[in-house]
Amino acid sequence: MNPVDPARIRKIRIALLLGALAMFALLYAPQPVLPQLADVFALDPGTAALLVSASTLGLAVAAIPLGTLSEAVGRRRTMIVALLIAEVLGLLLPWVPFFPVLVAVRLVQGAAIAGLAAVAVAYLADETGGQHLGTTMGLYVAGTTVGGMSGRLLGGVVGDFAGWHGGMFAVALLAGVCTVLFVVLLPAERNHHRQPLRWRPLLGGLRAALSDPVLYVPYLVAALGMGAFVTVYNVLGFRLTAPPLLVPPALAAHAFLSYAAGTVTSTIAGRAADRWGRTQALFTSLAVTAVGLLLMLAGNLLVIVVGLVVFTGGFFAAHSVASGWVGARASASARGQASALYQFAYYGGSSVGGVVGGAAYGAWGWSGMTVLLCCWLAVAALAVGLAVPARGRVAVAQAS
Repeated sequence: MNPVDPARIRKIRIALLLGALAMFALLYAPQPVLPQLADVFALDPGTAALLVSASTLGLAVAAIPLGTLSEAVGRRRTMIVALLIAEVLGLLLPWVPFFPVLVAVRLVQGAAIAGLAAVAVAYLADETGGQHLGTTMGLYVAGTTVGGMSGRLLGGVVGDFAGWHGGMFAVALLAGVCTVLFVVLLPAERNHHRQPLRWRPLLGGLRAALSDPVLYVPYLVAALGMGAFVTVYNVLGFRLTAPPLLVPPALAAHAFLSYAAGTVTSTIAGRAADRWGRTQALFTSLAVTAVGLLLMLAGNLLVIVVGLVVFTGGFFAAHSVASGWVGARASASARGQASALYQFAYYGGSSVGGVVGGAAYGAWGWSGMTVLLCCWLAVAALAVGLAVPARGRVAVAQAS
């Protein structure tokens, strides 16, 4: 392990923040213009949301193979090539005239984005030496919130005046600038020793990541929390622009400014996890997320916005703690695969949860959907509560 260079760590943090911004801007580019897409292609909300679910499904499926591949070809190379491919597809998407083709391209784009999403945590854990990983991970997650907020806001505002094509193209241009800076700034890895592309040791790392029962807790938090999160943001535009609220689309897009709460809370939660422990930080974060959901049941626009801010802040705090837990818990030989499994759970939850939650909204309205999402969060909290005895059993088994 090379000595930790503070200046190099700062450069890594800036580069990955920019990469995360580009990644999340591209991943959720269609979300603010889903109502427009539904009108143009004559779709119901659940079908229109396939443009989001397709990309997250592609990411979930590709996360483990690309995370494993990065062990052999290098983490930096994997992340750079993946983000460049995703950016090229992002620039092409606004000119695709058929909805099924749009869905297919989004599936491929999501698979490309997996090369960054599945590798970044392992890269950070390797290059920071595990020191202050919670804080560093919090800053990385803050980058994802900035990307999600700026991409959705830009796409929604531009889309209201230039149509869905203009909204998505504007997001792709923003992501392109961040991608170029990411490629220029990201240092080559020093502490990762590449493994030959032999399946036995690589699968051994995957087996190790799957055999630790404690790691299933952050995996489950990721799947259920992200399912709830993407459901709310997928259907939010439909609720705000429909009666009785009737918020204009350009103004409704400003709801995505709520992502700023995640930028703050992800960093705070990372530090809290370093100081007070991950279990306590996760319990608190999930409780805050549920409170935000309940506040959004109100019919008053101001209360809905406040609830959205609370919900978003709680979710990103939970995500920051859970993802940092994976990087700290997994062994060095399994870190890449454990990170990939976390991303598989996170974006698999987004894909499946987005479809199920959207269907719940269509069938039961906002109230019925809220009941379902609160149940998901309760299951995640229960898993966190079971983590303490699970850690004890693992420690005893390792000592014997």
